[in-house]
Amino acid sequence: MISRVADNCFWFGRYVERAESTARLLAVTRELVFDADLPPEQCWQPLVIVSGELPTLLERDGAAAVGQGEVVQRYITWNPDNGVSLLNSVRAAREIARTIREVLSIEVWEEVNELYLWISDGASEAAYANHREDFYRKVRRSTQLCLGLVRSTMLHDEPMRFLWLGVMLERVGQTARILDMHHHTLSPATEAGDSQQRLVELNLWLSLLRACSGFDGFMKRHRGRVSREGLVSFLVFESQFPRSLRYCLRSALGILGQLYPPGCGDGVGVESLASLEALCRWLDKNESATRTTSIHDLLTNVVDRSSALCSIIQREMLGPERPSHTEATAQ
Repeated sequence: MISRVADNCFWFGRYVERAESTARLLAVTRELVFDADLPPEQCWQPLVIVSGELPTLLERDGAAAVGQGEVVQRYITWNPDNGVSLLNSVRAAREIARTIREVLSIEVWEEVNELYLWISDGASEAAYANHREDFYRKVRRSTQLCLGLVRSTMLHDEPMRFLWLGVMLERVGQTARILDMHHHTLSPATEAGDSQQRLVELNLWLSLLRACSGFDGFMKRHRGRVSREGLVSFLVFESQFPRSLRYCLRSALGILGQLYPPGCGDGVGVESLASLEALCRWLDKNESATRTTSIHDLLTNVVDRSSALCSIIQREMLGPERPSHTEATAQ
């Protein structure tokens, strides 16, 4: 398998997962504005921060813009100059899919192409203006269907492994950013406040749980008992929940092991495997770090190290890194 195809498969998986995660973040932030007892700016600014776009938006629209829901949503959804915007992620996924048509199934190609055509015409603009929740739901369902079709209609060979490796590593970073909304949304006074403020914090964690589609799984695993510690532990360490950090990292490690098994002879993949194994071990050692004061540091470390891992994989196995790919920076 040539490196160009492997690189495109890897980035196709990342862009589809990124589009789905961006739609999740936008939808859950809207819910927080309506349901949480928090000022709007305390909900929208964290979204800009975890997306890595705070400096750019401040320079572009000024300090007041980061607290204005319509400005933030339009920038994160439609702005063509925003490298992690929803529109750019869908466009990039479709363009890559066009170049690797020979390895994608017809069903995967049709789904990503239909999503691209829909988001590029007036129908999506009308849905965005009149039915915002339906707009985000459409993007999420289309990207989820696309990833489901990858697993159910493609050969489980090298192209699909590189594609799913991209999905898993992108999901690690995006899930960590979703969870880090907690740190940036709640002020120190809220975290140390009375029972009413603690209730706001718990509701925020429940919102983030729903943003990760983990509500049903959590309730089954914990039999309806809700606590902040249980929520954090589930989203970070639950090995059977497909969006937890532990599950995604271990899945990525398994895929890398299939692509480059020990003793394969050429030395390629050694640094990537070592880096990913070290991150998995580090996460295991920090399983007890679920206190409010430490979860932000844990999530920031995961974002930084998973981003560095993707750069190692790019350099070691996929060829020169693409300069047009914007990585959201951890804050």
